[in-house]
Amino acid sequence: MALLMDTRLLLRKVKDLRSLTPRRHRVKEKWATTRAKCPASSLALQYFDANYSAHLGELWPSVRVALLSERKYGALLNNFSHEDVLADLQARGCRDFINDTDTEAQPCSEEKSETCLEEESNNLPVKKPDIDDQLLSPLKLSPNIKCVVFPRGDLTRFKPARPDMERLLGYYLMDAASVLPCLALDVQEGHNVLDLCAAPGGKALTLLQTQAIRFLCVNDSTASRTTRLRKVLHSYLPKHFFTEKNLRITTFDGTKWGEIERNTFDRVLVDVPCTTDRHSLIEDDNNIFNKIRTGERRKLPQLQLELLLAGIQAACLGGEIMYSTCTLSPIQNLSVVEQAVHLARENHGISVEVVDLRPLTHMFRKTFHFAPDLHLGEMVIPHLAANFGPIYMCKLRRLT
Repeated sequence: MALLMDTRLLLRKVKDLRSLTPRRHRVKEKWATTRAKCPASSLALQYFDANYSAHLGELWPSVRVALLSERKYGALLNNFSHEDVLADLQARGCRDFINDTDTEAQPCSEEKSETCLEEESNNLPVKKPDIDDQLLSPLKLSPNIKCVVFPRGDLTRFKPARPDMERLLGYYLMDAASVLPCLALDVQEGHNVLDLCAAPGGKALTLLQTQAIRFLCVNDSTASRTTRLRKVLHSYLPKHFFTEKNLRITTFDGTKWGEIERNTFDRVLVDVPCTTDRHSLIEDDNNIFNKIRTGERRKLPQLQLELLLAGIQAACLGGEIMYSTCTLSPIQNLSVVEQAVHLARENHGISVEVVDLRPLTHMFRKTFHFAPDLHLGEMVIPHLAANFGPIYMCKLRRLT
């Protein structure tokens, strides 16, 4: 009985104390007992741990640390600027990784040749090199594309680019690995080029640095992203570029491009929306792993497939298509390419072959870390000493 009386007295004192506490300092019981929300970046890490650990195996722990660490950037030099920035950047210790490559050929291993060249298990047509091509030869890259990086392990940040007398910026900061799909696309003099998912504009700028394109069409699906793309291009390109003869900026649904322009372009870049792994781990704003975007995330592989199929249809006979992402996900990478090759043949009567990109990875192995044993395409994987990527790329050539 005494214990009951003491408990009632204690409850009365607590009630009196709550009545004396200002309302703004009170804690609602429901809020206090609700479990704290899990940030989208934490959900992304949980997803990657569950899926990429199985995909990458013993590589995943080191890739995981790199993804969670500060990334490295490259400075894409703007050939249209009157500001001579290369000498200044080299004086700070930077090097142009495109012109500082491994050019010594090395034999393909027998295991790698069988995996990359036959693809029997996936029934994918891959270009088989002649016997004389069994030694990897350096690619003939555009001499006009220059991208400088700091040495391995050096995380020095680039200063913001300064405008020249015509208000054009001297360089564009981007993940240096993002330049590789543009290099591999092998733009030649007089080509017509389509960048199907162009915003924010780094890869479009890279393609234009070749100074070989006759006509470039840059597209993105939303007005806000196209506005951002236009702003970037105006910061780096002279005014005379912005004519229908040289450059067209559009806001169309890229998946419908096969209905807009078929059999038109010599080169097509399909840099699709993806889970953007590094952003998903670092930023909670606009994060694809936010619970309200779950449906959007699950639809990504289908969207990517439709975009790649549209890009294949837009290419002319003999034209080349580059598919790229910034994710490690095999579902968004290899699986999308496999399905696109199959559906292009079955539904559209278009045959394509997969182009071997090993010469490219051989040339740039001093700068980037590439995933081993990919049976389709190539992928830059993050590494603390060279924290670029992830960037996946697979090149297709249209045969019919």
